[in-house]
Amino acid sequence: MPPAPETVEVDFITPRHLAGGGDPAWITVPLHRACGWSYGDDPLMPRVLLSSPDQKALLRLEPDPDDQWWNLLHSAEPNQPAWYASFGARTPVELIAAVTDALTDPAPDTDALCDPYGALRQNGWTPYGDSGLASPDKTAYVERLGTPADPGAWFASVTLGTHEVWQARFGAHTPPPLVAAFTDALADPKPVHRIDSGCSLPTLDPDVVTRQFIDVPAVYVAGALEDRVRSLAARHTATAPVAIPSPQAPPRHGRTR
Repeated sequence: MPPAPETVEVDFITPRHLAGGGDPAWITVPLHRACGWSYGDDPLMPRVLLSSPDQKALLRLEPDPDDQWWNLLHSAEPNQPAWYASFGARTPVELIAAVTDALTDPAPDTDALCDPYGALRQNGWTPYGDSGLASPDKTAYVERLGTPADPGAWFASVTLGTHEVWQARFGAHTPPPLVAAFTDALADPKPVHRIDSGCSLPTLDPDVVTRQFIDVPAVYVAGALEDRVRSLAARHTATAPVAIPSPQAPPRHGRTR
């Protein structure tokens, strides 16, 4: 009888905005390998720099205890002013990846009138302040500064009591489809997965976060990033490759804590 496949205990967490930052490679590796972004590094500096093939966009990952860790900068174009987006260290990589995936899509959504609040409202977010929305658990908030006649920057923040867990910022000129990609991912009720998550979560309070531990075949875990790279690379080709199963394949065993 063949031995049972080796498994890894994976922690599936909801709400996703309290899942911790996750693995930066979920963003940086596909940008380089699937989207052709070039990278530069300095062995004496703890930072990563990635630039788009047209040199118009720069993603900087730089640990800074007093500021945002992720900064995405885009230069001005004939019909688009320069814009930026930035994300705190504990921003889940799945949310940041939604933005970079939308930015690098060869067939992008160009609907300048799309509503970044739409997915939030559809998933039970309620009015907050003058123009913002709050998550059902009242730990996440999204709002846009300014006025309808003169709209300003977008802010998304996650707090636990008086402690800010992370903040995301989008400049006033950030294309609305990119902001909407972020809020769509933020509003998604599906869990995100983490391995060895205990030390990275902003809270372990079972009244705030739900964690389901599932034994997943190790090959699925190891192949998740490759699956993502292949999927994004396939957007640039006529024929999509065969997908590698993701860690959310049917589990063998599961339990909730």
